[in-house]
Amino acid sequence: MAEIPLKDVLESSAPNLHRVATHAPGPSGALPLTAEMLLTQPSGNLFGLTMNVGMGWEPSRLRGPEVLILSTHGGLRAPDGTPIALGFHTGHWEVGLLVAEAARALTAHHAIPFAGAVTDPCDGRTQGTAGMLDSLPYRNDAAMVLRRLMRSLPTRAGVLGIATCDKGLPAMMMALASSGPLPSVLVPGGVSLLPENGEDAGRVQTIGARFAQGQISLDYAAEVGCRACASPGGGCQFLGTAATSQVVAEALGLALPHTALAPSGQPIWLDAANRSATALLRLRQLGLGTHDILTDSAFENALVVFAAFGGSTNLLLHLPAIAHAAGRKRPTVEDWMCANREVPRIVDALPNGPRGFATVQVFLAGCVPEVMLHLRRAGLLNSTVTTAAGTTLGDCLDWWEQSERRHALRQNLLDCDGIDPDEVILSPDRARRRGLTSTICFPTGNLAPCGSVVRSTSIDPSLISAEGVFHHRGPARVFTTESAAIAAIKSGQIAPGDVMVLVCCGPRGAGMQEIYQITAALKALPHCRLVALLTDGRFSGVSTGPCIGHISPEALAGGPIGKLRDGDVIEIHIDRNRLEATVHLVEGNGQSFTPDEAAQLLAARQSRADLRPHPDLPDDTRLWAALVEASGGIWGGCVYDVEKIVEKLGESE
Repeated sequence: MAEIPLKDVLESSAPNLHRVATHAPGPSGALPLTAEMLLTQPSGNLFGLTMNVGMGWEPSRLRGPEVLILSTHGGLRAPDGTPIALGFHTGHWEVGLLVAEAARALTAHHAIPFAGAVTDPCDGRTQGTAGMLDSLPYRNDAAMVLRRLMRSLPTRAGVLGIATCDKGLPAMMMALASSGPLPSVLVPGGVSLLPENGEDAGRVQTIGARFAQGQISLDYAAEVGCRACASPGGGCQFLGTAATSQVVAEALGLALPHTALAPSGQPIWLDAANRSATALLRLRQLGLGTHDILTDSAFENALVVFAAFGGSTNLLLHLPAIAHAAGRKRPTVEDWMCANREVPRIVDALPNGPRGFATVQVFLAGCVPEVMLHLRRAGLLNSTVTTAAGTTLGDCLDWWEQSERRHALRQNLLDCDGIDPDEVILSPDRARRRGLTSTICFPTGNLAPCGSVVRSTSIDPSLISAEGVFHHRGPARVFTTESAAIAAIKSGQIAPGDVMVLVCCGPRGAGMQEIYQITAALKALPHCRLVALLTDGRFSGVSTGPCIGHISPEALAGGPIGKLRDGDVIEIHIDRNRLEATVHLVEGNGQSFTPDEAAQLLAARQSRADLRPHPDLPDDTRLWAALVEASGGIWGGCVYDVEKIVEKLGESE
């Protein structure tokens, strides 16, 4: 790049720059004011009308209901779709098209659309970087800003939220959940298509580790890396946090039936925005608010659908936060365990398998309503709850079962990809015969006295006994930074049987960073299936392997995981059928211990001297960690519980 001359910064040769107007005629016509409005309305409401026509709205069309469209749109596209300025990720790149479609639908129904945006980051882009330290805290900040924007349009008759990905979508649902008596509808931003020849966006994130191990060439890495995001918009092609959040939004009834996981940019995706805007106005006509949809029963349904899909463990953080925002009971670990015991997993999607279909294929197979049909037949679903369609879930499922849409899309999957939709979304009996098991377990033990979580379906099936049990016993390899852990993997220092322990990744240490870089690199090792991982951080929804996260208390809060030494022997036991799991220290300094004896040893040990927060941990994230710890911590959803925070501040006076 040539050096830019100073004159190009200070001056421009463009003509007519100095002809600056000071007055303009202003909009023609008159505001539809009445004497009562002038006498009773706040000045803000009246001045709002002035600004509306100042932006070009016809004065004669100011009588309709005002609807706020909030999105996570990012980047700037030319009319033909080419980029003028890139967004952070594909997930929000095309969302503006949904905003425009929804706005046109609102206008056609004589409503007045407003639009605002709070763009979101990408966990894929920040993997292995200091940007990850802001990832989970961003969710709370974005939800607060979105709520502030909602309240900043006091005349709103409802809110339409449009979002796609890992943090922006949960933040949007948290914001919409606070709408109470006002209606709100969520439009999922959809998913990307698979490349015709290449790798999906989850696998392609392992190219660095595979190249380091000599498994792929530089040319191959460059080619598959170029093609993985095969279409310009939408969330990733696997059932990670973004896709799971879309599924949960629909399971809650906050999104219309069969809108989750639609392929971004396609007519069926745009149609969802049109119908969602229409649904919002219908909810207003029926006098239904968000609190009529987000009931305790709706959250119970969400747990059931989550278990049937086998979604990302990050929803353990997000669903309680949405419930908290809605003023409903937050799901507890016991609630998650109960749902996973009672509900069969019936969706075969990446990364769980066994075959691992992409999200767009799950959409064509019927997605949420198809899964719900199976759950209703099994008596596991409350079909009396109200949905964003303005009717009961039962009515929606009756429509879906007989709809032309259902039969045409399922046939499309068979015609285009040669895939039987009943192989993607299976009946409970077929799923059981195929060996599909419940997704998550919650290991406890002397290393996780306050709990942890593992996506047990992602463990290599060859390591599972005929009784459904995974057992691992091996020496600890302890790392206090993600960079040291990834360097050890890439340089071949991790041996079969090792238990990698990565600490200082919890809220206090790194904002509870997501460490997919580590799990992806482990997967690339030839002996990866023989290496386990423990961390007080969290995992991406596409992570696989015997990886136990959310271990609490975290190391920097005095948790026993922060007292481990290299060579300590750890024993992991996961029963996928009984959904019972433990993680224990069982040997140290050459001596063997019972779990209780080892707990006493750990209690007497000092925490490691090298424990410290990430050197780049922002003060913003430190504040977030302090507030969520006062509010119930990670198992409470990492929320801000104002009453608890105020109470603790009072105690410190």
